[in-house]
Amino acid sequence: MNKLSYILLFIFGVLLFPVVTSAQVDFNATPNDDLGNVSDEFQELFYKALQEKAIENYDKAINALQKCIEIDDSESILYFELGKNYNKLKNFGAAEDALKKAVSKEPDNEWYLDELYESYAQQKDYDKAIKTIKQLVKYHPDYKEDLASLYVRTKKYKDALKVLDDIDEEMGVSDERDRLRNQIYNATGQKKQQIKTLEERVDENPEAEKNYLALIFRYSESNDTKKAFETAKKLLEVHPESQLVHLALYKFNLDDGEAAMAIKSMKVVLNSRQIKPEAKLKVLADFVNFVNKNPQYEKDLVEITSLVSESAADTKTFIEIAQYYLAKKDKTTAIEYYTKAQALEPDNFGILRNIILLHIDLKAFDKAEQKSKEGLEKYPSQPVLYLTNGVALNQLAKYDNAIETLETGLDYIIEDNKMEADFYKQLSKAYTGLNNLAKAKTFSDKAKKLETPK
Repeated sequence: MNKLSYILLFIFGVLLFPVVTSAQVDFNATPNDDLGNVSDEFQELFYKALQEKAIENYDKAINALQKCIEIDDSESILYFELGKNYNKLKNFGAAEDALKKAVSKEPDNEWYLDELYESYAQQKDYDKAIKTIKQLVKYHPDYKEDLASLYVRTKKYKDALKVLDDIDEEMGVSDERDRLRNQIYNATGQKKQQIKTLEERVDENPEAEKNYLALIFRYSESNDTKKAFETAKKLLEVHPESQLVHLALYKFNLDDGEAAMAIKSMKVVLNSRQIKPEAKLKVLADFVNFVNKNPQYEKDLVEITSLVSESAADTKTFIEIAQYYLAKKDKTTAIEYYTKAQALEPDNFGILRNIILLHIDLKAFDKAEQKSKEGLEKYPSQPVLYLTNGVALNQLAKYDNAIETLETGLDYIIEDNKMEADFYKQLSKAYTGLNNLAKAKTFSDKAKKLETPK
C-alpha cells in the first residue's frame, strides 16, 4: 500500500468512524511501516496531527503537519489537513493558501474543493465560493442549490433562476427552491414571470393542489381577484375534497356578497384539521366584521363560533370571540370564552383581569372576590387585583377584609392618580359600612383631591 492510499484510508476510514475505531487504534502506539519508504518520524508526526485535531488542539496539529511538509511536501493530503485546521481556527487566509495548494496538486478532488468552498463561504467571499462550487457541481448535483443561493446573495438573479430551472427539470419542484425563487421574484419585481411559472405548473400537473394554491395567492397579491377566484373554483372542481381552497373561497364569496357560499366555506375551514389556528382566527375575524355590517347573519356567526370552540386550541381565537360578544354587550358569553382562553394560558394576566372585571360588571361579586383572591396568590404586586378584590368585598359587606386588602394594595401603586383615587373611594365606602364616618370622610377627601385638576 503506497503512502497516499494509506493516508486516505486512515482519514476517510478511521476518522469518519471514530466510535468503531477508538477501540482499535492506539494513538500512543508506535506506528508501523505501512507508509512505505517514508521515515518513522513522518509517520509519527502525521498521526500526531490527526490525534491533536481529533481533540481540537488545532495549533499543535498544524505544527505537526508543517513538520511533515518539511520532510516531504509531495502529498496533497497534508495541505488539505492543514487547511482544515486553519479553518477551525478561523485563520481563513492561511486555510485558503493551504487548500489551494492541495487543489493544485489534485484539481479533481471533491473533498479538497468542498473544504475550500466552506472556507470562502465562512468569509462571505461569495465570488470565490461561486467559482469553487461550479467545480463541485460536476461531482454532486446537490451543490447546484448552493450555487443558486450564492447567485441570489450576489444579486445574480438571472443566473440563479437558470440554475433553479435546471434543477426543477432534473428533479422536480421543491418547496425550498420555490422559496428561493419567490425571493428572487420579490427582489426583482418579476411578478408576471412568477405567475407565468405557476400557470405553467398548473397546466403541466393539474392534479397538484399546491400549484393552484400558490397561483391563487399570487393572483390575490397582484390584486387580480377575478383570476384568483376562477383558479379557486377550478381547484374545487379538480379536488372537491380540498379544504385549503376554502381559505380563498370564503373571502371571494364574502366580497361578492355571496353570504351563503362564504358561510359554507368558513365552516369547512373551521372544522378542518389541516388548517392552522392562526388562519382560522383570520377567517373568524373577517366574519365578525361582516356580521357587524350585516346583523341578519348573526345566527350563522353563533353557529360558527360554536364550531371554533369545539375544534380550536388557540387562545387568540377564544379572545377574539370573547371580544365580539363584549361588543354585543353579551358579557356572560364573553366570560365563557375568556375562561376557555384562560384554560389554555393560565398565566395570562390580561385574561384574568378581564374575567374579574366582567364578574364585577355582572354583579357576580362572589366570583369576582374568589377570582381576585386567586390572582393575588399568583400576582401579589398587581394593584388592580387588590382594588377589584376590595370592590367585591365591599359589595359583600365584608368591610374589615376590604380595608385590609385595599390598604395593602396602596403600597403597590406607582404614579397612577386615578387608581389611587379609586382605592380611596373604596376605603371610604368600607369605613362608611363600618359606620366610621370620620375615616370615611378622610378617604373621600383624599380621592377628591387627586381628582381635582391642578
